[in-house]
Amino acid sequence: MNSLRLKNVSKHYGAKQALNGLNVTFTDGICGLLGPNGAGKSTLMNIITQNITCDKGGEVMWNCVPIAKAGADYRAVIGFMPQQQELYPTFTARRFIGYIAALKGIEPKKISEETNRVLSLVELSDDADKRLGGFSGGMKQRVLIAQTLLGDPKLIILDEPTAGLDPKQRVITRNLIHDLSKDRIVIISTHIVSDIETIADRILLIKEGVIIDDGTVDELTQKVKEGEPCLENLYMQYYGES
Repeated sequence: MNSLRLKNVSKHYGAKQALNGLNVTFTDGICGLLGPNGAGKSTLMNIITQNITCDKGGEVMWNCVPIAKAGADYRAVIGFMPQQQELYPTFTARRFIGYIAALKGIEPKKISEETNRVLSLVELSDDADKRLGGFSGGMKQRVLIAQTLLGDPKLIILDEPTAGLDPKQRVITRNLIHDLSKDRIVIISTHIVSDIETIADRILLIKEGVIIDDGTVDELTQKVKEGEPCLENLYMQYYGES
């Protein structure tokens, strides 16, 4: 069982506080991080992936080891899909994944095998040699998910993985994420309730840099005060028109 523990994690940008004293532990399974834009979700993702550091006094630990000390060993277990990531339209899917594999430090002799493996996982083997510029939005998202799987990471971070997709493509992407979640921690940051309602083992609701609730879908929906006990109504209860 893997564990990712945040202890007193805060983050300021000048006078603005993006995160305020988060204490939470993630374990294997899918955890949805739910909240409106500006709630602090992307800041948290970037701290977990070491793109930025938290304020002094906070700490992130992977399997009981501070990530600041684990260094490259920790980075090797992460697969990260940021909210904004450019694809090269003239690259084929195979070339793009191979390029990312090289950047991740995968041994050159293993890149071809690893590229084939992750493209197969996202069901793009038949399209591997097609240019990305001709891919649909859903296919592009699958390419981005494929690159997070390079090296068989035990911690996968997905920041708004279905942004810009139509309803059918969102369902396909959700199902793919669910199928890939065994023996891994998968954290999905989103403001779209339907993205996580059916696949998340646990949901954290975040507002203004603070976790305001935490539980399974069943536990959380029991707290709905008006209307049908569903996650969407709970979201409106906490965030209103945010």
